[in-house]
Amino acid sequence: MKVPIEVEDEKNEAMEPETAVEDAPEAEAGEPEVVDAEETDEEAEERARVEAAIRAGEEAAERELAADASKIREERDELQKKLADVEDQIEAAKKEAADATERMLRLQADWENFRRRTAAERLAEKERAAEKLVTNLLPVIDDIERAIEHAGATDGDTQFQQFVDGVSAVHAKMLGVLEKEGVEPIDPAGEPFEPLAHQAVGRVEDKDAYDETVAQVYQKGYRMGDKVIRTAMVTVTYGGPKRPTDE
Repeated sequence: MKVPIEVEDEKNEAMEPETAVEDAPEAEAGEPEVVDAEETDEEAEERARVEAAIRAGEEAAERELAADASKIREERDELQKKLADVEDQIEAAKKEAADATERMLRLQADWENFRRRTAAERLAEKERAAEKLVTNLLPVIDDIERAIEHAGATDGDTQFQQFVDGVSAVHAKMLGVLEKEGVEPIDPAGEPFEPLAHQAVGRVEDKDAYDETVAQVYQKGYRMGDKVIRTAMVTVTYGGPKRPTDE
């Protein structure tokens, strides 16, 4: 602080400005140093406190960020684990669905095969039963045909001829019923000999007919559908020209 100096005389008053001028710089030069030093210490202390607070805040923020980051990582790992578990469950469900679909398709295929096989077996059984019945009836038809043929070779009265005509009508009806069931006679007179449909019981020399031709039918054969249920008993020619092959 500046201390006022009392001047006793005018000389001192005259000299006071110079003294004041000379002393002023010392006072001014010294005063700021004290003030600046005090302010510097306070500022340094304040700055230290601020820096400490900043460091503490930064450390707290770093710890908080580290904790948040660790928590987020844990949550991420847990979500990834849950996601992996869900993906595994989805894959397992897809596999189960594919297996179930495959089993269903196999069952459907097995059922279709069983249905077709059963239908085929029933049809075959029906055909076998019908074939057996027709086979048992064929000797009866043979006897009727022989009786009709024998009756035609004899001279009889009108009543007997009517009886023969009635038997012929019955024979025709029986053949009609068999025809509806797919049965047709094999009467191959004059046709080429077929080993699968004909049974040769004798050979006849005939140079005018083609070789291996059916000359006479002793017993008719019968075919039911595509199957020969009885072969025809025939005689076959030999000694004639070879039959030309079909184009």
